[in-house]
Parts: sequence; C-alpha cells; structure tokens
Amino acid sequence: MIEVEHLSKYYGSSTAIDDVTFSVKPGEILGFLGPNGAGKTTTMRILTGYLPASGGTARVAGFDVHDDSMAVRQRIGYLPETPPLYPDMTVEAFLYFVARLKHVAAGDRSTRVASAMQRCNLLDKRGVLIRKLSKGFRQRVGIAQAIVHDPAVIILDEPTVGLDPRQIIDVRNLIRSLAGEHTIILSTHILPEVSVTCDRVTIINQGRVVATNTPDQLVAQLTGGLGYDLEIEGDGEQVRQALQDLTPVQSVQIVPSEGQARQHLQITTEGPEDPGREIAAIVVGAGLGLYEMRRRQVSLEDVFLQLTTMESAASNAFEDGEAIASESQEEAIASESPPPEPPPAEDPPSL
Repeated sequence: MIEVEHLSKYYGSSTAIDDVTFSVKPGEILGFLGPNGAGKTTTMRILTGYLPASGGTARVAGFDVHDDSMAVRQRIGYLPETPPLYPDMTVEAFLYFVARLKHVAAGDRSTRVASAMQRCNLLDKRGVLIRKLSKGFRQRVGIAQAIVHDPAVIILDEPTVGLDPRQIIDVRNLIRSLAGEHTIILSTHILPEVSVTCDRVTIINQGRVVATNTPDQLVAQLTGGLGYDLEIEGDGEQVRQALQDLTPVQSVQIVPSEGQARQHLQITTEGPEDPGREIAAIVVGAGLGLYEMRRRQVSLEDVFLQLTTMESAASNAFEDGEAIASESQEEAIASESPPPEPPPAEDPPSL
C-alpha cells in the first residue's frame, strides 16, 4: 500500500532525512518512531504531498507522491500534530466543509459525515462549537476530518500528544478500530502507544531508518533471542534434557527452590523465532504439570534507546543539532501559515 525507497530531504547543507526506506502493508498499522527532530514529520509531509523530496521515491496506493500528487492526496487522510480545525464552526458544519474540500459527492456527504462522527463518537457533539470542546474531543474531530472521505491510507502525526490517560486510551481504541479497513501510519515518540497499537515499527534516528520489525522481533534482534520463565511440577532435569533438543533453545537453567514441590526453569533461546508453543508442548507431553509460563521481556523503550544511542554514536553524517534545527524550522514556518479562510459554510441538512 505504501512503498518508500531511498527518500531524502535536504535544506542547504543540512539533512532532514537520508535514504529512508520502508513499506506498509494494506490494513496494517505501522508505528513510525523516533526522537524529536529525527525526521518523522518531514517524512509524513512528503508522503502527504505537503513537501517535495530531494531524492528517492514514495508511492501510496500505487501512485507516485511527486508525479501523481493529487491522486495520492485523494487517497490519504492526514492528521498533523496540531489539528487544522476552525474553532467557530460546529463539529458537523466543519466536517461538511472538509467533505466539500475533499470532493466527496454531494449525495454522499450526509452519509460520510454521519459515519465519521459515529466512528469518532462525536454524534452527541455535532452541534457544539469546536472551541468549546476538550482537547480530547478536538483530537477526535481531527481524526474525523481525516477519514470523512473514506481514504485508503490514514497518517496520524502524534495523535495522543497532550492528552490525559483516559483520552489516550479512547484515541488508541479508535485507531485500532480503523485498522483493517485503512492502512495507518502512526508517527509518535510515545513508546507505550506503539507497543499496544502497532503491528510493526519503523525506528528513525537522525534522519535514517535504524530498524523495522514487529515490537517482539525488535526485542529478539536486540537481545539475540527470547527468554522464558517456567514453573513446573515434576522432574526438571527431564524437561531440561528434552528442551535441549529444540533448535532455538540455547540454554535451560533449573533454579533451586528448597522446600517446594514445583521447580523453576529459565530458558533462553536464540534468533527471532518464538518457540513458546513448542516449549509448552514438550513439558505437557512429558506428563509434567505446567503451572506458569511467561516470556521475559526487554521493553520497547530499551530497544529504542539502544538503537538510537548506537546510531548516534556511530554516525558522523550530522552536525550537532542540524537535524533538530531543520525540522523545527520547518514546523515553525508551517505554524505561521494559518489555514485558508473557509467559504460560507454549507448548512448541514436537517437530520
């Protein structure tokens, strides 16, 4: 659905992104993760047609973002970090206005606006002025304007920034509900959101992609394998011998537990494969009681910090602060340009 190859963006001698390559499958949620100034917003703006690339290619739904910019824009719904809302319009009038801008057929507008409000839980706010909404509901309106034309691709730039925990959960559930029907890129630096929301993660640092995989496989790549803690009843040595023949298993350690009938085992595997089912089957097949089995986890935060720290230490391609300065300057310029004045709002039909 989205193919990005060797994408670059330069501002004079400063590099915002360099040789960025990644892809997103249909119906997938990709977390686009990186520290502030890493190049996330620059990449999003190139994909949505707001910013030309200096090099490389990007295709959305089969259309090149440079050669077929209008076709790409028709197939993308975009929520920038600051939602482009008109505070003195009601929720419903604003969504009708956006539907007109996005060339939704006049006969379909009522259906599309109602559907967007329903998906974003805004039906009871339809007549409320946007300036009277809480930040969480304004964020919902921002997502509603991104989906009102039923796009194939949705790009969300920091959709939960500044929200309280309850609002974050609501927006997270909304994003998950959109998956499958839409392909989604979620740009964020909030790591817990990625772990619970995204199917795969692309990590960008100093304008370069440093890793792409599922959250679990990123952990396995970093640590060289996975770890499991088991609590069993029976002969731990018997299990240890049986598990040693399982290819991904690197080591099995029996943890002494005096005075307890149950035994604790610590298992370490190598490679990104997850042999959890096979391990459980061997224990049960040996006629032993399996009371607990849990996988030891290195957090995604640990992965992120190690990957970005390693990349920063190894790379001499950026002068200190250049990547941050270039993207911050770009965002400052964009923030100075107010959205266009809306034409006289089309009165929504009586519902």
